[in-house]
Amino acid sequence: MTDRRDDADGDARPPAASASAGAADGSRGRSPALGAAVRRRLGIDVRALAVVRIALGVLLLVDLALRSRNLTAFYTDAGVLPRALLVESYPLAGASLYARSGEPWAVAALFLLAAVAAVALAAGYRTRVAAAVSFVLLASLQARNPFVLNAGDTLFWQLLGVGLLCPLGARWSVDAVRNARSTTARNPDARRFAGPRSALLLTVVLVVYVSNAVVKLRGEAWPAGEAVGTVFRLTYLHGPLGGLVPESPALLTAATYGWLALLLASPLLVAATGRVRTALAGALVAAHLSMAPALQIGVFPLVSATALVAFFPPPVWDRIEAAAAPAIERCRSTAERGLAPAVGATAAARPGLNALPARATRGRVLDAVAAVLLVALLAWTATGLGLVDAPEPVAAVSDPAESDWDMFAPEPPSTDARVLATATTADGDRIDALYGDAVAADRPPSDARGYPTARWRKHVSLLATADAERVDATLAHLCDRATRPGGAASSVTLSVVEFAPDTRRAVDRRDLGARRCR
Repeated sequence: MTDRRDDADGDARPPAASASAGAADGSRGRSPALGAAVRRRLGIDVRALAVVRIALGVLLLVDLALRSRNLTAFYTDAGVLPRALLVESYPLAGASLYARSGEPWAVAALFLLAAVAAVALAAGYRTRVAAAVSFVLLASLQARNPFVLNAGDTLFWQLLGVGLLCPLGARWSVDAVRNARSTTARNPDARRFAGPRSALLLTVVLVVYVSNAVVKLRGEAWPAGEAVGTVFRLTYLHGPLGGLVPESPALLTAATYGWLALLLASPLLVAATGRVRTALAGALVAAHLSMAPALQIGVFPLVSATALVAFFPPPVWDRIEAAAAPAIERCRSTAERGLAPAVGATAAARPGLNALPARATRGRVLDAVAAVLLVALLAWTATGLGLVDAPEPVAAVSDPAESDWDMFAPEPPSTDARVLATATTADGDRIDALYGDAVAADRPPSDARGYPTARWRKHVSLLATADAERVDATLAHLCDRATRPGGAASSVTLSVVEFAPDTRRAVDRRDLGARRCR
């Protein structure tokens, strides 16, 4: 199934090896038709990988920008999770680069480094190094505060990690220009990257949809066509356009069944080819992009749309490349002029045929790693869905059933929720500790507000089952957050108020904690 070798920068192998690869397949008695069918389903166009690379780089920048709004709150010792408390909850998280210091300037410096690596990744400059640095920094950032993560974060690091094994810089990159590699444009066989690594990337994405479909079918709201309507009645999930969704039962029921149908059809992303595969991938991308402005669920819709790019087949990229040919040629010419000395030096220093065995060996090693990860992923997914029992050593340290892919499943939440974070100053003034503005002297539950960000919502929702130390750390941060030029807060309280979505009446109030400020 493997039909390429990698070079030092992770690009697709030269086409000269295509014939030898085909001959090798024939010598093993494999059917050329069968091999071609497998490559069509498990292969990825290198231009699709280029778009995935660019999108990952842009998403890293977007993620950093969104997180920077709460840099102090979530990633420093002055925030809701000081390093001592992090290590107490997750000892291995102490290895995070972001846990080396609790000062805002140190975290900001790592954010800047991550941004530089993201730009390099998007441009395809030293692609594999940029991807590796981005992966380490992203994993470290997520490990610094596991209590603000969602399914999108999990898919993000998985996609970036698997991308490390793939030739992300083979096309539309600075690396491709520096190495004067135009062979993939002339040889269609070199455009498709196929093997265990491509299969792993596609499976990582497919597992999300299959797992979510299975869990949704185990509930009642999705088969009954009620789930999407329930979700859009939860105002705490509303994005910028969430409140504009029409309250039409027929439309919301159609949306429920439509999304469920796409999930159930997701295996066709691999099983089908051509127009069917293109249409399904396109429909899923459109559905995810429609979620981004409608729901406050972080980067999940954008990461999912990025992951689906890998499924679009070569004819799609042929048309895109033909339509964008003038712009692509201008970019290539500009890059070639700017990198002319480097290109010349690279051409002079390019290793000869004696380097090919080393490259082939490295490709086989990466394929072996991908094959092991692929088997582990499938076994973990089957265990998590209850299709097989988890081995005792696995069950002793982790529960595969605690999946990140149970979004709004088997049942979506049935009550709306908002937060009351009230600080009182020595003068008796009352301040919203999250938003910083004044509130009524006798703040009723109906004055509860939505969460500032999706990560704040995740953090506060987990405080209901958190230990006292985490709650107290959050209250201490809210004390500092509510400090104003006119005076410091003397006390702070934090509560979550639940509402009936239809009547907007408060049905429950959970007091998470109270604290006297310093």
